[in-house]
Amino acid sequence: MPYLSRTVDAELDELLPGVAAIALDGPKGVGKTGTALRRADASWLLDDPAQREVVAADFSMSAAPRGTLLIDEWQQLPQVWDSVRRQVDAGAPPGRFLLTGSATPVDAAGAHSGAGRIVSLRMRPMTLHERAQTQPTIFLAALLRGEAEIGGTSTLGLTDYADAITRSGLPGIMGTPPRVRRTLLDSYLRRIVDRDLPDAGVEVRRPQTLRRWLTAYAAASSTTTAYSRLLDATTGGDGSQPAKTTTIAYRDHLTRLWLLDPVPGWIPANNPIRRLQQAPKHQLADPALAARLLGLSASDLTSTTGVHMAGPLFESLVTLDVRVAAQAAEAQVHHLRTNGGEHEIDLIVEGPAGTILGIEVKLSPTITDSDVRHLHWLRGQLPDRVVDLAVITTGATAYRRRDGVAVIPLALLGP
Repeated sequence: MPYLSRTVDAELDELLPGVAAIALDGPKGVGKTGTALRRADASWLLDDPAQREVVAADFSMSAAPRGTLLIDEWQQLPQVWDSVRRQVDAGAPPGRFLLTGSATPVDAAGAHSGAGRIVSLRMRPMTLHERAQTQPTIFLAALLRGEAEIGGTSTLGLTDYADAITRSGLPGIMGTPPRVRRTLLDSYLRRIVDRDLPDAGVEVRRPQTLRRWLTAYAAASSTTTAYSRLLDATTGGDGSQPAKTTTIAYRDHLTRLWLLDPVPGWIPANNPIRRLQQAPKHQLADPALAARLLGLSASDLTSTTGVHMAGPLFESLVTLDVRVAAQAAEAQVHHLRTNGGEHEIDLIVEGPAGTILGIEVKLSPTITDSDVRHLHWLRGQLPDRVVDLAVITTGATAYRRRDGVAVIPLALLGP
């Protein structure tokens, strides 16, 4: 398929002229190599054993080609990270290195972090506007500045969003026919269990147990369900349950593989809001993986079969779009929940200057006063920092309510 422009392209265009080394991090199949190759003059593909041997014989990089060098799947040879860092320390010019990786290697614990030398950029699956399905009229960067103009209409409805959830944002999967797409998603998940985790040093003695844990995690999408409850849901038909230490290892290593992408709880600096919960909100890297683990099709999400997951997975899709846009705006994304659950806000976007955008996600296209009450509570708690409030919906029209809250169809939101 032809290359579709990504939000991270603009970030790379801005950073490469001033930064010697940039690492693109993200799950397999997200498009890191394709994006990096467009800017590279030469490449080392370290998933090729022959190429790996050549590089391993010259960690000083004395024979490295000139120009921008892409080092793909660098975690296959972790020592190359320190080689790049030393080159940067020695005065490597801007745009000299691009590194791509789909995992944090288990044996790289002794490697230098690269702080101050290697800039890390997260690359996530494709958002709606990156898939060329929508034409944004409202931009998150403007919302964070308090300068957004709210308007526009969308032709997308609930069935379109259900299709977007299950279609996947992985470039090599999303354009394939439904049967092929299901097979590719299943293969992707099997590869995680059969190859990627063992390559990361994790012994998976019972693959079916890991699959059950992943399914329980998918069912908890967009919630803060305790890990102990996920463990309970992993119990097999024979009554067996994996050890807590086993599932903790699953969680940690799946996060290293960028497959789990939890949203952290928000604890602001000089916090005036008491009793905030720090538990993360569970999200998989791609909502399509969650839907596939649960055996849900697009039609299931709009019928009695899977309607209970339509809201959580729509929130997963919104979260993906917001995170990609927030990164471009140098902002951080969290969620807010008080310990007793009295107040919850789906997404808190905090800009680099400390400005705050509060976002609620609603599957319904119709928004009521009850839907925005927590947003107004947030503004009352932090009146000097909250610059805008929004509800993202499946509706057709963007508008501002009389109380100032923006109502935005997801299809109209861009970076």
